[in-house]
Amino acid sequence: MSITPQMVKDLRDKTGAGMADCKKALDEAQGDMQEAVEILRKRGAASAAKRADRSANEGIVIAKTSADGSKSVILEVNCETDFVARNEEFVKYADELANALLNSDAKDEESLMAINIGDKTLGDLHNEILAKFSEKIGLKRFEIIQANGFVADYIHAGNRLGVLLETNINNAADEAKALLRDVAMQIAAMNPAYVKREDVQTDALEKEIEIYRDKAIQEGKNPEIADRIAKGQIEKFYQEQCLLEQSFVKDSKKTVKDILAEIGKLTGESASVISFRRYFLGE
Repeated sequence: MSITPQMVKDLRDKTGAGMADCKKALDEAQGDMQEAVEILRKRGAASAAKRADRSANEGIVIAKTSADGSKSVILEVNCETDFVARNEEFVKYADELANALLNSDAKDEESLMAINIGDKTLGDLHNEILAKFSEKIGLKRFEIIQANGFVADYIHAGNRLGVLLETNINNAADEAKALLRDVAMQIAAMNPAYVKREDVQTDALEKEIEIYRDKAIQEGKNPEIADRIAKGQIEKFYQEQCLLEQSFVKDSKKTVKDILAEIGKLTGESASVISFRRYFLGE
């Protein structure tokens, strides 16, 4: 069968692959468009192995919560260049992964890629993306929260940083949701390591005390003074590393704990943070 320029163009429009690759695939498929698409998909998957040793530090972070607030996901999808990370088709692919995680029972990448979207699977879509961009592209990590309360999500401009904030709240109206989003933004900006001071492991705390005490002694303080300095530094450590004790970024006269108290008054509940997830691109 004669391969026409229009057939090559149609295949390119369908897959985004190069003209030469499309012509070769159509020749091999003897003009069968669907078979040519499959050939390009397979080549995309095969070429991925050749990219395994390349660095994929660009990409996007997506955080989403279902309409009823019962489930949330956060994920990072990587590529090699910022040009691809900003491409509409790459962004759509990452968004399809997020939606599938949110609306299915998939718990790992294998089951995720087997999910059907229209007339293809996510695995097929992945291979099409590989064939189009010739970069190392992949799902780096993801987490799923099955919530008993409200989850606030926040994505920083540029999709390089995302947060999920899990709370016990079941009665969040718009004003309370706005404040919870502010707390999620706080996590994005201030990168706390813990929710509250009780979460700090004993060995981590003892190590911090030892560091502060030894530093004070090296500066010429006697052991008793060094102990007091270390205790003071630990309070500062809590204020910097524990979310509830951080100064609120929108009002430094308040702590995040104060904001939760305000949220509690709005919802009629005792508001608390259960957990949070913070994804920064490339971590």
